[in-house]
Amino acid sequence: MNISELTREESYQLTLKWIKDRGVSVAEIAELTYFLQEPFIPNLTHEMCQDSVCTVLKKREIQNAVWTGIQLDLLAEKNQLAEPLLSIIRQDESLYGIDEVLSIAILNVYGSIGFTNYGYIDRLKPGVLKRLNDKSTGQVHTFLDDLVGAIAAAAAARLAHDQQS
Repeated sequence: MNISELTREESYQLTLKWIKDRGVSVAEIAELTYFLQEPFIPNLTHEMCQDSVCTVLKKREIQNAVWTGIQLDLLAEKNQLAEPLLSIIRQDESLYGIDEVLSIAILNVYGSIGFTNYGYIDRLKPGVLKRLNDKSTGQVHTFLDDLVGAIAAAAAARLAHDQQS
C-alpha cells in the first residue's frame, strides 16, 4: 500500500486500526485526556475528550509517528531488529529515550502545554499507560506507551487551547 494512494480518511482509519490491534482503544486514550483536563475545564465530557483524540489522530504527522513506533515495537516483539537495538527496545531501556523523542513530534503540534501534560502522565502512568508498561505480557510497547501518552497530552492541550478562545 502506497501512502499517496490513501485518502485522508483511509490513513486515519488505518491509524485507528493499528492502535486497536495493539490493544488500545480511543476511549482509553480519551480517558487519559479527561484525567489531564477535568480539573481545568468546567463541564468537560468524555465525548469532548474522545473528539479531541480523534482530531489529533487525523493529523498526518501524528499518524506517521504512530505507524513508526508501532512497527518498531512489533519488530522487537518478533526479534527482527539487530542487537543492541533489539535488547534496548525489548527492555525499554531507561536511557534509550528515542521513544520519547518520537512522541515529541506529536506534542509539538499543540504547543508547550502538551509537554507538561505528557510529563505528568508519563510519570504517573494512569489507566492504559500502566497496562502498556507491564513487561510480563510478552508484548513490547516501548514506543506505544509514549505515543498513547503523547496523543492524550496533545488532545488535552487542544482542549485547553479551545477554552482560551
